[in-house]
Amino acid sequence: MSKEPREQSTRNRVLGIVAVILGLAIVALAGLAMGDNELATFFDEKIGTLFALPPRQSLYVLGALCTFFGGWHLYRGFRSTGILLGAVGFTLVASFLIWITKGQSLNLPGLLKSTLTAATPLTLGALSGIFCERAGVVNIAIEGMMLFGAFAAIAVTSATGDQWVGMLAAILMGGIMAAMHGILSINYRVDQIISGTVINILAAGATRYLNIRLLEPAGLSTPGAISILRIPFLADIPIVGKLFENTPTVFMMLILVPLVSWILFRTPWGLRTRAVGEHPRAADTVGVNVFRMRYINVIIGGFLAGLGGSYFSLGLGSFEDNMTHGQGFIALAAMIFGNWAPLGSFFAALIFGFAGAVQGKMQAFRIALPPEFLQMAPYILTMIIMGGVVGRVIPPAADGQPYVKE
Repeated sequence: MSKEPREQSTRNRVLGIVAVILGLAIVALAGLAMGDNELATFFDEKIGTLFALPPRQSLYVLGALCTFFGGWHLYRGFRSTGILLGAVGFTLVASFLIWITKGQSLNLPGLLKSTLTAATPLTLGALSGIFCERAGVVNIAIEGMMLFGAFAAIAVTSATGDQWVGMLAAILMGGIMAAMHGILSINYRVDQIISGTVINILAAGATRYLNIRLLEPAGLSTPGAISILRIPFLADIPIVGKLFENTPTVFMMLILVPLVSWILFRTPWGLRTRAVGEHPRAADTVGVNVFRMRYINVIIGGFLAGLGGSYFSLGLGSFEDNMTHGQGFIALAAMIFGNWAPLGSFFAALIFGFAGAVQGKMQAFRIALPPEFLQMAPYILTMIIMGGVVGRVIPPAADGQPYVKE
C-alpha cells in the first residue's frame, strides 16, 4: 500500500474513533443534565416557542447518534469524511446548545444572526487571503490591513460625516497596504511572511499613535455606528427574518462570496489567477503577465481586508487600539479550512462565528466557566480545527514562492 492511501486510512480510523469518543462524552454529559422537568426552550420573537426539549433524553439520543456515526465510519466508512464531520458537528452543536439552555430560553434566530454577523469579517478576511494565495502570494498581513481599514473608516467618517465615504476610505487603505506588501514580496522578493509581519506590526503601532495624537484630541474618534439596513418583506419572515436586518457590510459579504467563487472558477480571469498560483512559469509561457496578475489580486485582497476592517469600527461607531483582536489570523484559518475556496471559507467562518456568538450567550446564561475561558473559545477552536485539517488541505503549488522571470 502506498504512503498516501495508508495515511488516509489512518486518518479515517482516527476520525471514527474520535467521533465515538465524542458520542460517549455526550452521553456522559447527559448524566450532568439537571432534572427532567427543566426544559431547554428555543423561541422566536415573532411566533413564540419553537420547541422545548428535555435535556437528559435529548443528549442521550444525540450522543447515541454521534457514536453510531463514528462506529459506522470505522466499520464501513462514509463516501466522504465531510459527511462524518457534518453529522458529528451537528450533534455536537445541538448537544451544546441544549446543555447551556437547560432550564432557560434561547432566542434561536438571534443566535443565527449573531453567528452570521460574527462570521462577516472572518469571511471578508478569508476572501482577501484567497485572492492573494490563489495568485501565489502568502498574505498574513490581513490583520494589519483590517486594522488600517478600521482606522481609516473612522477618521474619514468623522471628517466628512458620511459613513459610506468612510467605508470607501477603509477599502482604499486596505488596498494601499496590500500594494506595499506586493512591492516587498513581488518586486523585491522579500520573504512574504516577514513582509506581512512588518505590516501587522506597523498597523498596531501606527493606528494607536494616530488615534492618540490626532483623532482623540480633535474629537474625531467616535462618529457613531453605521445604520442598520432592513430588507422589506424578507425581514418579516419568521425565524430567518432577523438575518435581513443587519449592517451593510454583512449584505456585501453575502454578495461577495458567490461573486468571488464565480470569478475564480468560472471566468478567464480566475483561470489566469489560479494558473500563476499553481505554475507561474507555464502561465508566463502562454502570455500571462505573472507580476501584473499577482499585483492586482493582492490589491483586490487588500480592498476586501479593508472592508472587513470597516466592519469593526463602523459597527462600533468608534476606533479602539487593536480592535480587530486577531480576527485576521482566524480568517486565515478559515481560508485554509475552506481549502482556499470562497464557499468553503464562508462555512468555516460560520463555525468560528458560532463560537463567538455562543461565547456571549454563555456569559448571559452565567454558565459556571471562567470568563477568560469563554474569551479563549474561538482561538481554541481555531487550533483544534487547524490541527485536524492542515494535513488534508493542499495549498496552491506556487504559494509563497517568488517568481523570477527568465
